[in-house]
Parts: sequence; structure tokens; C-alpha cells
Amino acid sequence: MTILDVRDLTVTFKGGIEAVRGVSYQLSRGEVLGIVGESGSGKSVTSLAVMGLLPTSAVVSGSAKLHGQELLGMPEDEIIRLRGKTVSMIFQDPLSAFTPVYTIGDQIAEAVRIHQKMGRDKAAKKAVELLDLVGIPHPGVRAKSFPHEFSGGMRQRAMIAMAIANDPDVIICDEPTTALDVTIQAQVLEVLKTAQEETGAGIVMITHDLGVVAGMADRVLVMYAGKPVEQGTVDDIYYRPRMPYTMGLLASIPRIDGEEGPLVPIEGNPPSPSALPPGCPFAPRCPMRVDACQEEEPELVEISGGRHVACIRSREIEHKGLTGADVFPVPVIPASEIVRVPREHRETVLELNDLVKHFPLMKGAVFKRRVGTVHAVDGISFDIAEGETLALVGESGCGKTTTLQQIMQLEAPQSGRIVVLGKDSSALDRASRKALRRDLQIVFQDPMAALDPRMPVGDIVAEPLRAHGRKDIARRVSELLELVGLSPEHAERYPQQFSGGQRQRIGIARALALEPKVLVLDEPVSALDVSIQAGVINLLEELKTTLGLSYLFVAHDLAVVRHLADRVAVMYLGRIAEIGSVEDVYDRPAHPYTQALLSAIPLPDPEVERSRKRILLEGDLPSPADPPSGCRFRTRCPKFARLTEGQQQQCVTQEPAVTRLANAADHGAACHYAEEIEVIPASNDQEEV
Repeated sequence: MTILDVRDLTVTFKGGIEAVRGVSYQLSRGEVLGIVGESGSGKSVTSLAVMGLLPTSAVVSGSAKLHGQELLGMPEDEIIRLRGKTVSMIFQDPLSAFTPVYTIGDQIAEAVRIHQKMGRDKAAKKAVELLDLVGIPHPGVRAKSFPHEFSGGMRQRAMIAMAIANDPDVIICDEPTTALDVTIQAQVLEVLKTAQEETGAGIVMITHDLGVVAGMADRVLVMYAGKPVEQGTVDDIYYRPRMPYTMGLLASIPRIDGEEGPLVPIEGNPPSPSALPPGCPFAPRCPMRVDACQEEEPELVEISGGRHVACIRSREIEHKGLTGADVFPVPVIPASEIVRVPREHRETVLELNDLVKHFPLMKGAVFKRRVGTVHAVDGISFDIAEGETLALVGESGCGKTTTLQQIMQLEAPQSGRIVVLGKDSSALDRASRKALRRDLQIVFQDPMAALDPRMPVGDIVAEPLRAHGRKDIARRVSELLELVGLSPEHAERYPQQFSGGQRQRIGIARALALEPKVLVLDEPVSALDVSIQAGVINLLEELKTTLGLSYLFVAHDLAVVRHLADRVAVMYLGRIAEIGSVEDVYDRPAHPYTQALLSAIPLPDPEVERSRKRILLEGDLPSPADPPSGCRFRTRCPKFARLTEGQQQQCVTQEPAVTRLANAADHGAACHYAEEIEVIPASNDQEEV
């Protein structure tokens, strides 16, 4: 039974910009439709149009029928009665979606009372029941909390509670897990599945995470430049894609279960809605384009039962059994000479010994007093060898960024020792510190915020050269831009004239200007689409091998880490939980926290995801101002409940140190009862031939 029927939906903004150009889909009761594509493809605008949430200046045409009732053009008072009752929406940013001056319980109760004849007390009770349903601990107490008192994962769960409050028939999820840690994402997706079971609703899942779609969706709609380019069942789309764009998206995904080696990037960037190329919008980026592709834009046509593709070469792709790796050229990255030398024989370029950084917790607006201590980093040790990449991973708040700050300051730490290229940071004077900065550079997470919008790119890249007295600035700037895959002519442009991936390449060029030996990478690809991300990851790998660089790589995406890192250090509440080679930590994780992290990462493989068992962590990360006694992970540890009383007492009273595991040269875990297990299932490569 079709509950939502969207036909030929178009959205035009001021200036004649067509953001959505003819989207059609049907949603049945209990079905999950995944809508995927790069940023700017029109995914979110499509659903905002269905919900009637676009600005009045937007021109919307076509049809969107809910139970046969037309939503487009419906009077405002009528659509308000439907929103939240028959159709509801879960927004990407739950903090901005909640009103900050009302409690969570009041806001959920209000959503109930608007659509149901219910008294205030009964609605408040219903709000508590809903919070309990989505897994909020102590729901009666937390219902009285304000949005800012909830963590990101709890806010998203509360948003789900509000969305299902009136048993809607359709739930639209707009990037519901984008800003969440992977462990919290797993909890939210589990809650969403529970909510669907309770309500029987159809779900429209808008996301760029193809792993999430693989595990949730029944059907998939792929969008590009405002139009659907492929539509079908999740198995057809993932195992037998027939549109080069879909094939490129799937091939560019870094996978925790995949083979090491270069990723498959989609060269170029999506077109602007105001300047679409002639013919097929994807043609300028498509390796399979022919002259006919640039003459006329292909229509979305049915090629088999329920399967639709907008590509004139889809039949050829099907007959030849082509894969993404066949269509998109895989870059060849030369092998590094440095890594051929055993790690123990290479120079150590960065070393941390028992690094500690605490912050005072203050209270009072005028007369401040110290009321506690934030244990941001609480005694961590690791080293990086020449030509090596060490990844520092963990949930938000575990101390990764504080560790970077302590290293980059090149000053005496609060406690412990930092040694960069053989020089102790506590013994550096001002001149020595400036000289050492040539060899230690950083690439930031947000390339737009890191680049001065008032300066042309050439001046941005040249700035460190001028600061250190280099003379051959113009030649060096041209060299650097070419090194990161940009043209020297781009030096005259400003950062806002570049795409996100190009801006990150500019940031890398600037970091390489002084020929450093160590590069600190602070989430360098987290803000990029997966297709653009693949090119930047390949670039970083190539630069490492050709220039002999060493990387300290901070990330929350463990799939990216698998492709880029040689060794991994997993942090939890200011301490290292596990450390070792990528192969050891991923294939044989020994710490329960690492096992839960790896278990939570979605794989872009529908069959594996449907049968996969996850290790779900209860609750959120404890406050670093009040870490648990003994083992800091024990309050969320799934193994803790299975231990004997005596073993539990050891976890409560004794903080474990990182201990080398048996038969492992470079693999240690901070767990009293560490046990190596496999949590990453084998991939299910089902390519039709």
C-alpha cells in the first residue's frame, strides 16, 4: 500500500535556480527508502518541499500525495495539522531543532497535545514513556532537562521520540546520524528501527553514508544535479549498479573490511544548479562518456522490474559486467623506500611519554572559584617512526584534539614529555621553537575556516615561506599547487571560489610549503563528500611515499584510518585503550571499547549488514571532569557484567595500563581481561557477471 506518492517534483529558487528537477518515488507502509548523493544533489530540498518547509520564495511544482491527499499547495493550517501527526521529520541538527528555553519533556508533550486531545499531565507522562522507548536513561528525570543538557546522541534520540509521538505514517530522516560518533550512531539507528517497529511507518532516509543505507533501506534512490539517476532495490544498487555515478560512489568508499590500496575517486566536482552542462550533468566527470552524452540529458527509464537508470550506456554496463574499478581508473601510488626498513631501525620523529593536560573547572560569573578538574589527557604515551602514519581515534571528548594542541604548541607540557625530531619541547627557546615549526605542520579539519577569505590562494600558500625568509616564493607556490593536483593559475583565485576538496588541497599545499618532516592531520577529510574524500586520501598517501612524510592522523572515521594509517592508538577519556598496527587492531581487537567501535561502523554491503551482530554501548561518554574509578570504560563495558564479583572489583579499583599482548610485537591493550576477537565480518562481493 503506497502512503506517499511523489511525482515529477521540481523546486526552483530565486534567480531561476532549479535545485530539484523532476523527482518521483513511492513509499509503502513499513518500507525504508534511502535517498543518497553528494552535497548539493537536492536530497534535503526534496523532502523539505514535501513537508512544506521551504521559504515562500521557492517555486514548487509537481505532486506529493499522502494517502491520496495533495500536499503541495495545501493551505498552511491544513498542512500544520498533518505535520507531526501523519508525517514527521527528524532533522540533521537536533540542537537547533529544539527550542532552548523549554525542557525536552515539555516539547515532546506539546507535540502530543497539538494533535491529540490529551491533558497536560497525561501528555507529560506520554513524553516520559517515549523517552524511555528511545533509550534515554532515567527518563522521568531527563524529561525535565533542557536541550543543552543532553549529549548529541541523546538529543537525536529525543528528536526521534518527538517524531514518533503521534504514530506517524511517514518519517523523513534528514542525515540523522551525520554529526554523531560511530558508537552513538549505532545506538540511534537501533532506536530508529525500534521506532519503525512500534509505528509501522514508512521511512525516507536521506544520507550520504552508504553504509547506513545498506543496513536500513529496502530501496535506494540515487540523485545527481537535482535529478534521480538510478533507482532500485538496495541489493540491485549495491551489487549491480548500472549508472557510472552510482558505481563511482560505491567504489570510492573506504571500507574497514576492504583490501588496502588506493581508493577510486570521482574526478571533478558536482555542477552548480545555476550552470548545468549540456546533456548529461555527470558527463564531464564520467570516464564512459561519449559524444551522445553531451547532446541530450538521458531520462530515467525502467530497465527491469522496478529498476530505473538514467544512462545511455547502462545496457553495456550490464552486458559486460563492469564494476566501479573497471569504469574509474585506480591511481597507482609508488611504494615508499622508507617503509621497507623495519620500524625499529627507523628514526623516531615524534614521541610522547606520560603526557598529561588537565584544565581547571571554574564556577561563578564575577568571583570565580575552582570546583573541579577536567582530565582531558591523563598520561598517554606513543611514538611515530619516520615514514609512518599513526592514527589517533576515539569518540568526541576522548582527548584527541587536546593531544594535538599540546604537540603543536612546542612548549613544556603540564606533565610528561614531548620530543619532536629528537628535541624535547620543554628545552626549546623562542628561536629553536620557530626553527622546529618548519618541520612540524598541521592540516585542519575545516578548510574554509583555516584559509583567510580575504587573501588569494597564492598569498595563503606563500605566507609560511615569507615568515621563514624564503626567496623563491613564486616558483615554490607553483610547485606546491601542482604537487596537490591544482593549477598554478589558481594562485590568483580566492578560497571561496574553490570546492571543499580543492580547499583541503590548498591547506595541504600550505602545510607542505616549508618541506616538513611531520604532518599533523586533524580530521582532514571529515567535511568532504565520499567521492571527493577518496581523492584527498590518495593524495595524502602519495605525498607520504614521495616526500617521506610522517603523519599523526586524528580521525573518527575508522574506515578512512584503515586506508591511511600504519598504526592506531584508540583513546578513551584521556587514556589510550589500545595501540598497535592497523592489521592487529582491526583484525584482532582486544579491548572491549575497540571491539565496540569497529562493530558500530556500517559496511556498504546490504547482505552483511542485515545479518551483522553489533556490540552496542550503553549510555554516553562519562564527563572527563569526573572519570570513573579504576578502569574508565567499566561503566559502559559489555564485558563487565559477565565478570565474577572479584574480577569486577579489580576493574573498579585498579586502572589498567597498556600491556603488550601475548605473541604480539606491537599490540597492547589497557584491559585487565583483554581478549582478541574478530568483529569485522568478511565482505560479500556479489558482482553480477
